[in-house]
Amino acid sequence: MTEQQIAELGPAFAHFLDRFGRFFVQRRTAAHLRAFCRGLLSDLPRKSVEPIALAAGTAVRTLQEFLTTATWDHLGLRDALQQHLAAALEALPDDGLGTVGILDETSTVKQGDKTPGVQRQHLGCVGKVDNGIVTVHLAVARGHFKAVLDADLFLPQGWDADRPRCRQAAIPDALRYQPKWQIALEQLARAEGNGLHFDWLTFDEGYGQTPALLALLDLAGQKYVAEVPVSFSCRRGPSAKARRADALLAGRAARRQPWQRVRLRTQTGPDQFWQAKALPIRLSRASPATHRLLVARNVATGQVKYFVSNAPRRVGLRQLLRVAFVRWNVEHALRVSKSEIGLTHFEGRSYVGLMRHLILCLTALGFVALHTERLRGEKPGSDDGASVPGAERPLRGVAAAATGNGSDPAHGRAHPVSPST
Repeated sequence: MTEQQIAELGPAFAHFLDRFGRFFVQRRTAAHLRAFCRGLLSDLPRKSVEPIALAAGTAVRTLQEFLTTATWDHLGLRDALQQHLAAALEALPDDGLGTVGILDETSTVKQGDKTPGVQRQHLGCVGKVDNGIVTVHLAVARGHFKAVLDADLFLPQGWDADRPRCRQAAIPDALRYQPKWQIALEQLARAEGNGLHFDWLTFDEGYGQTPALLALLDLAGQKYVAEVPVSFSCRRGPSAKARRADALLAGRAARRQPWQRVRLRTQTGPDQFWQAKALPIRLSRASPATHRLLVARNVATGQVKYFVSNAPRRVGLRQLLRVAFVRWNVEHALRVSKSEIGLTHFEGRSYVGLMRHLILCLTALGFVALHTERLRGEKPGSDDGASVPGAERPLRGVAAAATGNGSDPAHGRAHPVSPST
């Protein structure tokens, strides 16, 4: 970055946030938006209310109220952010895949029992059952561009059954337990309503193992490549017995197929080489034979992955694998959001505060993503640009420059290769 580009970051960030001013009743409340988001892009090691308030010269209590009780429309801000990103995506170059939507979740360990949704549950961040919360996310990737579009709290069944506890945490009565895949479907519908259209959708086996999700995407005409577990059940024909994915791909029909060698380019490392083959399958006895079951084996490591896709047969294996491995973008974006923007640094007992924290983190990350494209020169010069360094470069230096110095006035799973495969 040049000195001029660094100097332009602060004004660009302020201009980016100005478009959300209509969601605030009072000007001083909107000023807290700038203070909080500047804190999220700062070098503070912890991006919770207290350190952000102290760094901005704002009373801690005031910024706490901004998150929890102040009157402003955080859901409207989220929708406006999605609409802005949808418009920006239309001008971005792609890599032949178009716009890819990605479903994923993330988690964080929490102490105590007051954080909304906290309980002992499986946390991917530590790879085991621990005390913490889980949030579900929708992300988007197009070419080099990547951003997280949405965030929702996964409310466990134990919380749903204890409505007095929910009310103490300001969780509305309308928010009930839902499986994560249903939360993801609602996020997809919301994104569609805000002008986001995906050429492809991809997600890991946590979502791919759910037949109902795949069936609903089929009905909606949404193309997808879904990673599935080795135990995923499907069948070759309408009268055939349902079998596991690994058993089908170890059968005679699959053995007669030669492996296809696929070279996949990466943005940050050496090219990867995979061997792949596919079989036409039915997801159920009544479903049409419009799906393919894929197996892919990493030549260097022996790692094996299984996928299901509803893409037309004219779409080749290499294209399907490229779509499947776009998922690293959301993993990277969530990792950056947690380490650099403080996505999981929320410390409080209010559901409203948690949701506002998550949405403001997505807003800061959106600025970063858009400004990255501008610095790459891949956006038209007329774009007002606004955002952070790319996925492959550290964020901290650029984020610090964007904050200014003055105070403010107011998960891939793998399966071992079986001998039969």
